[in-house]
Formats: sequence, structure tokens, C-alpha cells
Amino acid sequence: MKRRESTTYITKYAQQNPSIGEYVQQGGYHGLREALKLSPEKVRQVVLDSKLRGRGGAGFPTGKKWASLPPDAAEQGTILVCNADEGEPGTFKDRYIMERMPFLMLEGLVIAAYAVRAKKIYVYIRGEYPEIAEQLMTAVQAAEAKDYLGDKILGTDFSVSLEIRRGGGSYVVGDETALLSSLMGKRGYPWMKPPFPTEKGAWDLPTVVNNVETISCLPMILAGGADEFAAIGTDSSPGPKLFSISGAVQNPGVYEFPMGVTVWDVIKSAGGVRGNLKAVQIGGTAGPVYTEAALNYRLDYESMKKVGGSLGSGAIVVMDSKTNMAGVLEIIMRFFAEESCGQCFPCRYGTRQLAYMANKIAAGRGKSEYIPLMVETTEVMDAASFCPFGQSVSTPLRTLLEGFGDEIERFIREQEYVKEVV
Repeated sequence: MKRRESTTYITKYAQQNPSIGEYVQQGGYHGLREALKLSPEKVRQVVLDSKLRGRGGAGFPTGKKWASLPPDAAEQGTILVCNADEGEPGTFKDRYIMERMPFLMLEGLVIAAYAVRAKKIYVYIRGEYPEIAEQLMTAVQAAEAKDYLGDKILGTDFSVSLEIRRGGGSYVVGDETALLSSLMGKRGYPWMKPPFPTEKGAWDLPTVVNNVETISCLPMILAGGADEFAAIGTDSSPGPKLFSISGAVQNPGVYEFPMGVTVWDVIKSAGGVRGNLKAVQIGGTAGPVYTEAALNYRLDYESMKKVGGSLGSGAIVVMDSKTNMAGVLEIIMRFFAEESCGQCFPCRYGTRQLAYMANKIAAGRGKSEYIPLMVETTEVMDAASFCPFGQSVSTPLRTLLEGFGDEIERFIREQEYVKEVV
């Protein structure tokens, strides 16, 4: 299959002040019209054939997730939940979609609801996005007024309602079971799987949880077909991807590329590095921190796995030569300590110990023995933590020490020497 290289599949719909009229003029809602001509089963097959993978971090095939619904899910009352919490530091591409392309997201949600036979949609939006939640509600009302949402959509027998719920600011609700706990008004704790949410989710009903960007790919897939989508990017990671790039670059922002683009191409599109490149963190705070060797890495799920990381949410944080890596270590460990939900002891206690030692190091009061003790702590957390949150701390620590361990240890020794001299 010949690969396509254009980079404006999603962002071509971006508008400063989005209106439903302009969105329709650009071809919006064509995907929904095409979907409604098909049966829900056929729509699910089209998405499966497109090889769309979740854009929230895990990269699980969307069509396979939908296929895991039980046969009687519609009779039970399937619920569709859109994860718009976006709590990953360095990630703001979902915000960009909701601000500039809300109707693309809403069209995708109706397509998804039709495919899984859901009658209710919940958008779980980050609590720190109050203005965006209001803007999204305005877009919902506009879509309802034009029969793109609500009762008997576009004159068909399909109806679905949408409700916006604001989150409480918890990073852990990136786990879909923790998100569903919060959605139901409970503390945002993850729960044991199986059963998975598609079998028994919100209010014990079959529940599908998809990310904003994942949902926003659906109109393109239904409008142009599965083959057109699969021809973008790589064979195993097809489609376009939005990357959030920040830090020491000339023009931080959201950039769209086909899957498989190199790290350097994304940085170059953001105007290049301010100063001299020192490190790049990919995939969010739980992602690896790489040296300049990462410039040639390809940004897709398989390629990132080969270099010991993951694509994650598509966040890229660039650090220049002025960055103190002992300070980076402290920031990352403090983040995990503050965001741990505290449900299980290994994570609750381990993250606090890691933050304590990292703080001592960054403040010039660290000890060389802290480094192996931190590594040992993350190994225990890997083996004993209840959910992926506690198991993810080892990745940024390990890669920081692999690439910049000498610098951090030298910083500790220099501070010890200063104290001895003083």
C-alpha cells in the first residue's frame, strides 16, 4: 500500500472561533452521514479495518476494544465515555481539539455511539478546563439544533444524548477504571480487571472509553474509508497523530504528522531548539528521558517500544544544555508523589520516598547512596503496585540515570565537597 504524506487530516478543521456552519462547509459531518447509511456492525468493521489505535497512550486497537462488548450490550444499555481529562504534563493536543475543532470531536462521538449502540455519551473533561467545558456545551447545543446530536439524528431512528462531567484534577484517572469511578461520583481509584469496562463499567453497564483524539479520527475514517486512513503513517501504526511539543523550542504548540515521523522533524517544525539540545522526554512524565540520540527515533508505537519507551500521549518536552538534570529528577519524582491516589502502600509510600530523596539531591543535600536506593524502590513498586501508575515511575528514573546518571552523581559529589570546604 502506498503511504500518504500530507499532514493536515485533522488540523485542517481548526478554527479560531469554531462555528458549525464553517465546519459543515469544510466537509464536516460527511463521515456521520456515511456511517448512518451502514449498520452499526459494519461501522465497527470499518474502524477495525482502519487499524485505528487509541491516541490516549496505550495504543490499543479501537475496533478490538469495541468488539469486546458483550453480545447483549445494547440491551443492557451501553455507555460511551470520552476521556477529555488530559492530565499528562506536556500534553495539550486534546485541549487544542476541543478549543478549535469541537464539532469534529462531537461528530466522532456520535459515530462511535452509533457503532456501539450507545444511547448515552459522557464527556469527562479536565477540571482545569472550565472555559473549554462551557465552549463545548455551546457546541453541543449548536449540534443539537442542526439534528447532528439528540433525538432522531439526521432524520434516522438513532438518538443519543450527551452530558459533560468535570473531573477533579486527578492524574490517576488516566486509567479508564479510575475515570469511571470518578464519573460515578466516587473517589478516583482504579479497580481490578477483569471484568473490563466493556463488560462491566460505569454503573455496572457495558462501557466504552475512548480518548478525544481517537474519537476525532472517526469522521475521517468513515468519510474516506478504512484504506485511506490505513495508508497514512506506518503499517502497524496508521493514521495522523497530533504531537504536543514544549520546552526549549522556538514555537511550542500542537503539530500534526503521519505516524512514524522522526523526533527531529517535529522539533524542526516547532522552529528548532533554543540553544543546544540536551535531552528529550517523550510520552509525558511517565515517559523516558532520552539524550540527543532520540532525534532519529520514529514516533509510532512499535518504534518507540524498540527504544525502551512508548509513544504515550505524543508529548515531547525539549531540554537545552542549561537544564540541571538533578532538577529534572526532582520535578518528576515530586509529580508522582503528588499524583499518587494512595490506594496501595507500595505506590503511596514509594513515591514519597523517591520525592524526598530527589528533593534532597536537587537541594544540594543528597547522598550518593540515594541513587541505588531509588532504583531499588522503583523495582519494588514495579512488582507490587496495584495499577500502572506505580509501575511507570521506573521508566523516567531508569532513563535519566542511563543518560545523565554521571551528571547527577557529579552534582551530588560537588555539593558534598562544597559542604566540606565550607
